[in-house]
Amino acid sequence: MNKNIKLAVAGAVLALSASANAGIIIPAGEWTLDINGNVNAFASWHKADHAATVTGGLATGKDRTGEDQGQNINTGLLPSWLGFTGTTRQNDTDVTFNISMQPGVSSNGSTGDFASPAFRTSYVSFGDKSWGSIKLGKDIGIFASDAILSDMTLLGVGGGLAAQSGANTTLGGIGSGYIYAAWKGQVAYTTPNFNGFQATVGITNPNQGTDVGTGGLAGIEGGALYGANLNQDRFGLEGKASYAFNADNFSGKIWVSGVSNKVKGTATSNATSGALEYTAQAADIGANINAGNAGLTAYYYTGEGVGTTVLLGNGYSNANGKRDSDGGYVQATYVLPTKTKFGVAFGRSNLDRANGEGTSALVKSNERLTVGLYHPLTKHLNLVAEYNDMESKAHDGAKNTAASGSLGAILFF
Repeated sequence: MNKNIKLAVAGAVLALSASANAGIIIPAGEWTLDINGNVNAFASWHKADHAATVTGGLATGKDRTGEDQGQNINTGLLPSWLGFTGTTRQNDTDVTFNISMQPGVSSNGSTGDFASPAFRTSYVSFGDKSWGSIKLGKDIGIFASDAILSDMTLLGVGGGLAAQSGANTTLGGIGSGYIYAAWKGQVAYTTPNFNGFQATVGITNPNQGTDVGTGGLAGIEGGALYGANLNQDRFGLEGKASYAFNADNFSGKIWVSGVSNKVKGTATSNATSGALEYTAQAADIGANINAGNAGLTAYYYTGEGVGTTVLLGNGYSNANGKRDSDGGYVQATYVLPTKTKFGVAFGRSNLDRANGEGTSALVKSNERLTVGLYHPLTKHLNLVAEYNDMESKAHDGAKNTAASGSLGAILFF
């Protein structure tokens, strides 16, 4: 099975049987090819209690016709995945390549092709257990990757815009407990495993955070900047360190990670004080602990100028400068005698106003409560049921609250 898929399943603290299985293995001369992935789909329902304007809010509101309920059939937080991995060992070096695509299941038109496939990984890595490994290409980001890989909703839907049909994936706990790690071009070095301790450092594609227009998640607020680009004159810097342990019926992992990006805007993008330029940086800490049938995850992050939900999302005020943000989540799971995993999670992401910034509809917090059941029907097929309750608050006191439920399945191969 693809390394990322393995990490996703194991990191979700679900310990489902699918995580132990490789994909379709094909010997090919000096190479071993692995065709792997998953297919998942969920039917979701939601009810929104308000129709307030909360810029950057993730709780759904009533639609334009005043309807407070909606439905959709969509892929969950973990996209459906078709991956091709090749491995070989030559000249005392382990070499791996990975290419994957992620098709969605949702369609919003008569042609049925609204949700285009994504291509989230394309990389080569090489190394040896004696000195570590080097990765070049596109893969999940280093900062905050353990946060999403530890989220139980990775095998489900989670909260936040869950009822909007047409997206390639849902948000899970993104923006309500952690910042999205994203999939980034990178050059990264990972150390050997020193009795459970391992570290990764890397440079990432500097073109992260292109503004996506009014109401988009990845922009800086301020009318003149909408639709412009956020340029970076150096690589992004990311790193993480972790320690994993396993003894008898007790196991776990502790990690820290960080990110730094230098951001510039165009000369006309900041009418108040000229061209903007700032350094966005963040750090986090988290832990997974498993004892018998019980599991516990705790996570916290803090940052300056990184915004919320996605990296650089609303992280800067045109007139006032960088905004601070923080958040985290706690998650508890338990395997019932039926082998069903029961989980409860609470997460919150906060975005402060910049110094001297006035009251506005800018999001102040996104908060999520998730209750889920994850049942291994077969060796590869898992049934999932989730309930989510979300609340988004703005700095001007406006808020949206929404409840959603989902039923579906995820198959690993």
